[in-house]
Amino acid sequence: MRLMIDRRIITHFDFILILLIIPIVAISFSLISEIDPLLSKKQLVYISVGIGAFIVFFLTPLREYKWLIPTIYWINIALLISVDIFGVSKLGAQRWLELPFVHFTIQPSEIFKPAFILMLAYLIQENPPPKSGYGWKEFFKISFYILLPFILIAKEPDLGTALILLIIGYGVLFIIGVNWKIWATITIFLAIFTPISYKYLLHDYQKKRIHDFLSEKPSYHVKQSIIAIGSGGLTGKEKDEATQTQLKFLPIASSDFIFAYYVERYGFFGALFLVLLYALLIIHILSLNYKLKGDYFTQVVATSIALLLFMYMSVNIAMTIGLAPVVGVPLPLFSYGGSSFVNFMILFGILEHLLAFRFNFLYNSTRA
Repeated sequence: MRLMIDRRIITHFDFILILLIIPIVAISFSLISEIDPLLSKKQLVYISVGIGAFIVFFLTPLREYKWLIPTIYWINIALLISVDIFGVSKLGAQRWLELPFVHFTIQPSEIFKPAFILMLAYLIQENPPPKSGYGWKEFFKISFYILLPFILIAKEPDLGTALILLIIGYGVLFIIGVNWKIWATITIFLAIFTPISYKYLLHDYQKKRIHDFLSEKPSYHVKQSIIAIGSGGLTGKEKDEATQTQLKFLPIASSDFIFAYYVERYGFFGALFLVLLYALLIIHILSLNYKLKGDYFTQVVATSIALLLFMYMSVNIAMTIGLAPVVGVPLPLFSYGGSSFVNFMILFGILEHLLAFRFNFLYNSTRA
């Protein structure tokens, strides 16, 4: 159906969201340009694709095609299953599918995230929680859609992405509303199951990461990251004086450890500024819940995006300063790479559409 563009739609567009995203992306691009001009050209392509994806999903009449969401979810589940059969291995993990003829690979666990969030929103919108919260029946039904991708992605193995989806799924349920007795039961279960899962379910390299984290001496990557952060001082260094990055001591400086290079360049005050930008972005998205009462679909999407941003940011920063095991979690909208950036832009486009067009039925007089 045709979308009715109206000036009133613009009044509901969330400009604050965009104003908080732009400085994060701009600072990231300047840092990547300093590290490697060739990577900055590729990043510019990713940014362009991300902006295009934002526009496409902003203009897509999502509410009119909500019935397609379960189909999209199951198509993505099929892609995750196919990874186990046809997947391409890199660095000991089978997480990618190679597209025929073009020899280009995709990572289904990355493109699954928007489908996962939309499926959660669809399920909760179709069956809103009662005042006392969801009971066991509804909880188990939604848990099935959360645990299925968790198992498939963890099996690749990609435990980091799997745990993030798990936390987002149950974080959304916690905020939307589940009976407190269910959470008490889950807490007891986790206390018993966690030691068993460490012994029998984790791979050797995952145990090594935890061991490295708990050991007195940090790994080489973390050690160089901490040196870079410490050398930045309060106000940072000029580009040519940022020796940890310029002399290649800091590994993966443009992606996983870009926060360490940022602090080396801009110091403690720069780090506070960046963390404040993320905090404002997350708090602003969560605050949307207060004006979306009853619109569970948009509430779930907004809450999921805020949790996703928080998880990625906190894990990445904690990893670079030695407070979390080293996992391949990028700093959102900041680390070099296309998959994560485009995914977030898709999610922002969906959120902006749900906000701007939430009264679309009033704008178009031909609709009831």
